[in-house]
Amino acid sequence: MVMQWESVKRKESLVSAGVTYVVRRISFGRRMELMGRIRDLAARLEYFEAGRDEKNVMEASLLAGQIDRIYLEWGLEAVEGLVIDGTPAECRTFLDMGPEELVHEALEYVRAECGLSEQERKN
Repeated sequence: MVMQWESVKRKESLVSAGVTYVVRRISFGRRMELMGRIRDLAARLEYFEAGRDEKNVMEASLLAGQIDRIYLEWGLEAVEGLVIDGTPAECRTFLDMGPEELVHEALEYVRAECGLSEQERKN
């Protein structure tokens, strides 16, 4: 018997009918790559989240957004069924100009594929 492994998963959007996300599946090597990319930002985020003033809150929000973008760049292979300004969406245009609710949905799918708990997703 031979094990078949697909390195991507297709997830239908619940927000917009006809949109499909192609999400890269987690593997040992890909998990190590992702951890390496977010390690320093995550440590800085924890530091700023501990602060209570407005500057710390803004910095924490910016860092969280940067981490989310890394997750999406790392884990989103394609977006199908979406046209932005007359052109089929590619990952970069999707992140930069796509509908925010779809970007957030794609992020949730990517994070779910990484196996993060709800608490880890909040951080």
